[in-house]
Amino acid sequence: MSGKAGSHAATKTNAARQLDSLGIAYERRPYEVDLDDLTAISVAKKIGMPAEQVFKTLLAELHGGEHVFAVIPGDAELDLKKLAHAAGAKKAELAPLKEVEPLTGYIRGGVTVMAAKKAFRAFADETIELFETISVSAGQRGLQLILAPADYLRASEAELSDLTKDFQPATATGWPHA
Repeated sequence: MSGKAGSHAATKTNAARQLDSLGIAYERRPYEVDLDDLTAISVAKKIGMPAEQVFKTLLAELHGGEHVFAVIPGDAELDLKKLAHAAGAKKAELAPLKEVEPLTGYIRGGVTVMAAKKAFRAFADETIELFETISVSAGQRGLQLILAPADYLRASEAELSDLTKDFQPATATGWPHA
């Protein structure tokens, strides 16, 4: 099931309005939505950027009930222990999908830190600074915002931290042999 994103190009989202209010330059980049594949890797292919430059925003709940955003590269996996450590908590887990929209105002595939319903603390993976430009959701499916990492960090007020799982080379038992 696919939806066209053509109408999104003319739409100015709350996230884009927040960037406008801060005087931050950005590009809106629409893409066709595939409801069966909302992954950041798929979005990256559609907008013509490497997956490591397309950052996905996840909502997590810390031990004690506080919610935080974790912003990580599209081709990476969130390390919940690293997120908990960065946030000064004992434990972190991903928020249940059914809680994401009521808490953030955004649906899966369109979550962004900027202009969220509630201003949760945000943590961005430190690799965000490796790029000249990055892509993040504009706050709706079918539209990404391309901007400089420093501008994103200013707009999102995200703290930099190592948030992703380290690459684990396959073991002899798990590696297919030629």
